[in-house]
Amino acid sequence: MAKDYNQIAKIEKAIKQKYGDEAINNPLSNWNKEKEEDYVSQIKEISMAERSKTAPQKEYYNGFLVDKKLLTKYSNRSCPVCETYSFSIEDSTYFIKWDCCRKCYIEWVEDREDRWRTGWRPNLGEE
Repeated sequence: MAKDYNQIAKIEKAIKQKYGDEAINNPLSNWNKEKEEDYVSQIKEISMAERSKTAPQKEYYNGFLVDKKLLTKYSNRSCPVCETYSFSIEDSTYFIKWDCCRKCYIEWVEDREDRWRTGWRPNLGEE
């Protein structure tokens, strides 16, 4: 693909007329050492401010220093129906929506969603 320098010049000229000289200048042409130092100091200030906002709050728990956010989150990974513990990411969806694991969803909930929503649960101890 050959460059059409006349077309490029026409486009630059139109941009210059509409937006002024700064629109077509190379950004580095106005950049100097003082601007660079000012920019770097601003970036450092922003970075420090962000770090102080998101600095984790630590708390001792059972002899260990633990992020406070972890202590307030409770995640029960045991299925209330079959009482199995699951590490599966796939089960998370079923725990959130149906309050059971995937296996129990397939066995007890699928095609019986309305009954499940009304509160029915299987009594596995009587089987």
